Amino acid sequence: MSTAQKQHLIDPEICIRCYTCEMTCAIEAITHDDANVVVDAEKCNFCMDCIPVCPTGSIDEWRVVNTPYSVEEQFGWEELPEQEELEQGGDTGLEAMDAAVAALLAEAHEGAGGRSKAPASATKPSVNTYTAAKPVVARVQGNYRLTGEGADGDVRHIILDFGGHPMPVLEGQSIGVIPPGVDGDGKPHLPRLYSISSPRDGERPGYNNLSLTVKREDQGVCSNYVCDLKLGDEVQVTGPFGATFLMPNDPEARILMICTGTGSAPFRAFTMHRQRSRGSAGGDMVLFFGARTPDSLPYFGPLGKVPDSILKKHMVFSRLEGEDKEYVQDRMMAKQEVVSEMIADPKTHIFICGLRGMEVGVDQALSNIAESAGVSWSATRDSMREDGRYHVETY
Repeated sequence: MSTAQKQHLIDPEICIRCYTCEMTCAIEAITHDDANVVVDAEKCNFCMDCIPVCPTGSIDEWRVVNTPYSVEEQFGWEELPEQEELEQGGDTGLEAMDAAVAALLAEAHEGAGGRSKAPASATKPSVNTYTAAKPVVARVQGNYRLTGEGADGDVRHIILDFGGHPMPVLEGQSIGVIPPGVDGDGKPHLPRLYSISSPRDGERPGYNNLSLTVKREDQGVCSNYVCDLKLGDEVQVTGPFGATFLMPNDPEARILMICTGTGSAPFRAFTMHRQRSRGSAGGDMVLFFGARTPDSLPYFGPLGKVPDSILKKHMVFSRLEGEDKEYVQDRMMAKQEVVSEMIADPKTHIFICGLRGMEVGVDQALSNIAESAGVSWSATRDSMREDGRYHVETY
């Protein structure tokens, strides 16, 4: 009898061919041709790194099979096949086989850590209005350096104007930027995704523009292109993307935001939207923001001007001369009474954004804080995720 096994697949009807999953996969198990992006069953180790980066959710598809679908078969698909009826033999009954199938599928989704839902009150997002095949052209309205000249890293605030073309974005979504030219294989460059750092009504309200927060990376084809853009330059844009890392509209929602570096982009958008729509009314917002030094922390000056009645700020620096290193998880522990009280409140939403390396330390801090109050963090986190109140977006 063949042994049933789970297979990771991509839905060709939903996939937008942004190739983010392929770029994320460290073992090159994801590949593409002119028609489809597919997962090679012979290489895939179910590490799940590709799941959270997919802007559409097309990557989170599974089947239980006796014989895995080949890459060549998947290239020919226009839609996903139905779950096949598996072979049975020996003493294995239908009920046992059904249980095995259910267990394999559950294992697949548990391995991904659970996918967060959008907050119940969040506005329904528009997704994939513009694609790599049919991008929209935006014009650069501004390019401003956010970090000091001597800072570790050149971080830019880029403003894009979409003119008469609609770009319906929400706080927490991303857009794709297509750099000009071709790659080493002579193919056009793929879009790179950047979080939007302005609220839904625009960097300037009513002017159909938005902003991005972009750090120049060594050898980064798109980051260098974006950071070097000049006033009036035209840019090819795809998106918007993202349907879960969204700001709740509930005026009583409390928002705990934890970030490093350019992970501040969506939280700038959250803060500006709350400022414009409700001011200091409703639920509070608390921000833990980590950087090496004040001159390398994006939006340091403007953030300082946001009243504490709207945003309670904890700026954390790891490279201050004459000071011990401090990271966001250290400050969270120092302020554990604040964090513990928020975790216990069913109106609290937690958003974490920044470099992937921060995730373990932040999760451990949350675990220590919750358990010091006699609460299981893993159970609390899972419950918050199921309620659409816990979100992580790291890169």
